[in-house]
Amino acid sequence: MHSLISLLGIETWKPVLTALLLPPVPLLLTVLVGARLMLVRRGWGWLLVLLSVAGLWLTACAGLARLIEPLLLTASPPLGSDRIAALRAEGRSATSASPTIGSPVAILVLGGGVEPYAPEYGMSNLSSHSLESLRYGLWLSRETGWPVGFSGGTGWANQAGAAEAEVAARIAAQEFGHPLRWVEAESRDTRENASRSLPLLQASGVRHVLLVTRGWHMQRAKALFEAAAADSDIRIEAAPMALATRTDIPQLSWLPTSAGFQRVRLVLHEWLGWKLGA
Repeated sequence: MHSLISLLGIETWKPVLTALLLPPVPLLLTVLVGARLMLVRRGWGWLLVLLSVAGLWLTACAGLARLIEPLLLTASPPLGSDRIAALRAEGRSATSASPTIGSPVAILVLGGGVEPYAPEYGMSNLSSHSLESLRYGLWLSRETGWPVGFSGGTGWANQAGAAEAEVAARIAAQEFGHPLRWVEAESRDTRENASRSLPLLQASGVRHVLLVTRGWHMQRAKALFEAAAADSDIRIEAAPMALATRTDIPQLSWLPTSAGFQRVRLVLHEWLGWKLGA
């Protein structure tokens, strides 16, 4: 599907096509179809409307997201304390053995959105998703000693504005006191994150990438990075974050909320991207 979209030259339409395929648009359309069907087949029309409304209800429930996420997406486990300790030991060993040689390991954070202009700051800012990812990447760098890079430009859904990686570099240096080693600011989606950032890392001698992104995005991101690294000796290791689960009472899980709707859409978006090779 990605090849077909590229062949047709409609990459900028990807966000629109995705929005049309994900809830609530298909369910809203079936409500209209059901309403029209009532004129000739009243019973079938009502059935279609009721099923569509039930679908709208369920797709806004966190309970549905919890049910379908393990069915549609393969989760990557977080880096445990033992693995982080091993990475720290590797870093110390590499530094003592070759203090002037480039880092063989890189922590690469994938962008998750940017605010072109945040009035409260008077400048561009990272979205909450992206800022969380950056924070975890910088924390992982402090824990292990390995340097950090950030990949993210201006996405297909965004108008012209500040590149996400450049905003991340400013925040990392000025607010966290931890400058980024690599900044890839041209990519527009996850596929381009891989194709543009890996050559940059490889040129610096990197052979092992700790890939930082949100847990629900890791399956597709890791697959695209491994495909892009197939002709090199770079190894991709998942370092997922934002894995905490909510502890709401069960009844709330099946009541529609904006958070539930967002979570269901995220899961379906990743599954759709995975299946279509986007």
